[in-house]
Amino acid sequence: MRVMRAVLLTLGVCSGLWGLLLMRGFTSTQLISTGTFLAGGVIVHDAILAPVTIALGVLAARFLPGHFRAAVGIAFLIWGTLTLAFFNVLSGQGGKPDNFTVLDRPYLLSWVALTVVIAAMTIVVAYRRRPDSGSTDSASR
Repeated sequence: MRVMRAVLLTLGVCSGLWGLLLMRGFTSTQLISTGTFLAGGVIVHDAILAPVTIALGVLAARFLPGHFRAAVGIAFLIWGTLTLAFFNVLSGQGGKPDNFTVLDRPYLLSWVALTVVIAAMTIVVAYRRRPDSGSTDSASR
């Protein structure tokens, strides 16, 4: 375990240093933009994503049967990550009226389809994890 942590720490430090090396030619405007982007990620995580995740976890623990909780928690994690990844295209940011090839796909439809797939998979996994109510003998399953 210590070796794995040392390897991951080394890879993380090297990746960060590589990123800094690539930024050495940035203008002050680009550096400010990068800092704003990074700070925005922390703010969005701490002010929105973390509290929503905690609230959903509390609701799941209170109202869902035990065999649903893990599957729903993982589904919220995956869905939240995908929603954050889709946020720019769902909000229309980055589109250019003079270039129709930018944001030229049905991103909302794709996001809804992924949401439905995640929900369906969550139901399937939770259903498969449910306790067998009919029999106490594990060999009869």
